[in-house]
Amino acid sequence: MPAHIRAMVTTRFAPSPTGRLHLGHAYSAILAHDVARARGGRFVLRIEDIDGTRSRPEHVHAIIDDLAWLGLTWDGPVVFQSQRLDRYAAALDRLRGLGLLYRCYCTRAEIAEAMSAPHGPAAVYPGTCRKAPKRDAPHCWRLDMAAAVTRTGPLTWQNHGRTILADPQAQGDVVLARKDAPASYHLAVTVDDAAQGVTDIVRGRDLFEATHIHRLLQALLDLPVPAYHHHDLLTGPDGERLAKRHGAPSLAAMREAGEDGAALAERLRAGQA
Repeated sequence: MPAHIRAMVTTRFAPSPTGRLHLGHAYSAILAHDVARARGGRFVLRIEDIDGTRSRPEHVHAIIDDLAWLGLTWDGPVVFQSQRLDRYAAALDRLRGLGLLYRCYCTRAEIAEAMSAPHGPAAVYPGTCRKAPKRDAPHCWRLDMAAAVTRTGPLTWQNHGRTILADPQAQGDVVLARKDAPASYHLAVTVDDAAQGVTDIVRGRDLFEATHIHRLLQALLDLPVPAYHHHDLLTGPDGERLAKRHGAPSLAAMREAGEDGAALAERLRAGQA
């Protein structure tokens, strides 16, 4: 595409309102915000509240307050995944129409047992239900990975300008619609990034492997391919990733304690926790 008609740079921050944001979230949000602002682009905010059992309104309010406290602004209205279920249903219908989805009736216990069989632990779901007869029972929808990869052929994507050969088969037949949710993370994030015109995805390196799946879904659904920027994870003095389960303080607690959000943002820009 000629440079003069290239889409405006658009980045996003897309937290799930299932808990309070911590320093690792702030670091990722700041990097995504700054990439857009440095290039005269747009920074959008999406709330990934598709998990209706764990998402909480109070966490949505805290996310918005935390980002404002850090001095971050976003463009356009906040987008909520819970209001976009029709888009995910349409994507699933298209994949079903291509013959690329199958029902999986396995329980978590059955999957764990299959993946720890005597022949050695399997890294991915072994395809137990790929040829199972249809029945009236709770089920998720899995992507038939072998059929999907055969359909698309080899794919690549860009990470920090470096070409990466997509390897979605390494993750097996991933779930695209859960038993308890209308879409998985993989499907919803891919559909939403395209719908919001996201050109550059700035996120932690812990999501690098997921990008192989997202690139495959982009090809299957005829969606544009953004550039990716997977950043290193922010770590504490002990070298552990700054996350809730490792005891990282929440932004809300720091804000309520009277800390200066703008000063914290500058420290995080410098890679300091």
